[in-house]
Amino acid sequence: MEDKRSVLRVENVTMQFGGVVAVDNLSMEVFEHEIVALIGPNGAGKTTAFNAITGVYEPTNGAIYFNDNLVIENHPQGKMKKNYAGRNMGKYEKIIVKTPDQLTRLGMARTFQNIRLWKTMTVFENVLTAKHLRRTSNYFTAMFHLNAREEEKMRQDTLDLLKLVELDDVKDELATSLPYGKQRKLEIARALATNPSLLLLDEPAAGMNPQETVELAQFIHDVREKFNITILLIEHHMNLVMDISDRIYVIDFGKEIAEGTPAEIQSNQKVIDAYLGVSEDE
Repeated sequence: MEDKRSVLRVENVTMQFGGVVAVDNLSMEVFEHEIVALIGPNGAGKTTAFNAITGVYEPTNGAIYFNDNLVIENHPQGKMKKNYAGRNMGKYEKIIVKTPDQLTRLGMARTFQNIRLWKTMTVFENVLTAKHLRRTSNYFTAMFHLNAREEEKMRQDTLDLLKLVELDDVKDELATSLPYGKQRKLEIARALATNPSLLLLDEPAAGMNPQETVELAQFIHDVREKFNITILLIEHHMNLVMDISDRIYVIDFGKEIAEGTPAEIQSNQKVIDAYLGVSEDE
């Protein structure tokens, strides 16, 4: 990985809710143009980790770097910084916590486990709305219709995007009228409309039938190539994970227990135990 640029680096991130530690000192790294999966049993802390990475939650502790820029850092009160001589330099404080919209503008986009399309909007309108994140117009230019050229470009870019993801034939249909698999594709297309360099997918195959899951695997591969982006996903469908992932991180009870290629993860005894359980004697 030495020749690849780091897109996302998570350093010792902990997420605690009262006495419950949902993510425990998690560290991971995703490199440019990779597809990386974060997997684990139900309740392992995967979505909580996503929420910390994308600014939905402020982590209790740790740091997150996006495209080599520090975007989130927090440390527990009372922990002391020390200089090179070992002398206390004062307490650590929260340095920075970017909000979800700020992270999206920096190039980080995500989808959610439960589809969150705008139900009364068409396919085209769902994607166009996301395009407005990058608009440069303001109240003044809109009032005097000085933003017409930019608006027309956004509409054309939306059509081009829908063609790339093969949804242009249903652009005028209500989003919720689409088959479930196409709704998932639309949600991903809406995230792509923000021009991300990193796309986070939270259980994209949830609720899909076997044929839709096969099609989704190819779709995710195509998205990486067509948009030249990096992808981090959470997924329970192991066939999908093993088929599309370059590397996999496995967490259990909020802690990382394994990291490696699909072949390495499939034969890792800790991973097998986490998913299948171990006997009481063991």
